[in-house]
Amino acid sequence: METIRIQHYRSPYGELMLGSLGDKLCLCDWVSEKRKEKIGRRMRNTLHAVYEEGTSEVISTAIIQLDEYFARKRTAFDMPLLLAGTDFQKTVWQELLNIPYGKTVSYGELSRKLGNPKAVRAVAAANGANALSIFIPCHRVVGSNRQLIGYAGGLAAKQGLLALEADSCDGLPNSRVVQLF
Repeated sequence: METIRIQHYRSPYGELMLGSLGDKLCLCDWVSEKRKEKIGRRMRNTLHAVYEEGTSEVISTAIIQLDEYFARKRTAFDMPLLLAGTDFQKTVWQELLNIPYGKTVSYGELSRKLGNPKAVRAVAAANGANALSIFIPCHRVVGSNRQLIGYAGGLAAKQGLLALEADSCDGLPNSRVVQLF
């Protein structure tokens, strides 16, 4: 059995649990999230690992990068990530990484970018199964009517993250302020 080192991190929008396996970040999930046990089970089963409280160099780097992100000093992460999911989920998560900081896409747009416009529900489910919140920016996906829907950390956290990014983009070329509801 492998060991996933886990440590809690207090963000401005709620508590996160960070986890690393070897030299990669495999977890950044909201502690209050109702699907936390399901994701934890998937992580442990897929990676054949157990959780153990502790820290690692990867977690320390993740904390530094999160602190910079929340201080509006970082717009992209450069963490080595370990994705634990199905091939389809990994494809969706890889596409999430292409959504620019301060921008949003709808689930329908995301489905079209993946070449399967009818897979909106499957894309939404894969988005919801993302165990690396913020690092894989699932908060940048909104409903087709541009309203905020579904987020592991809650809609207040999603709104806060989008507002943080929109505020950071003020005055940048090609930036678009995200309309929040």
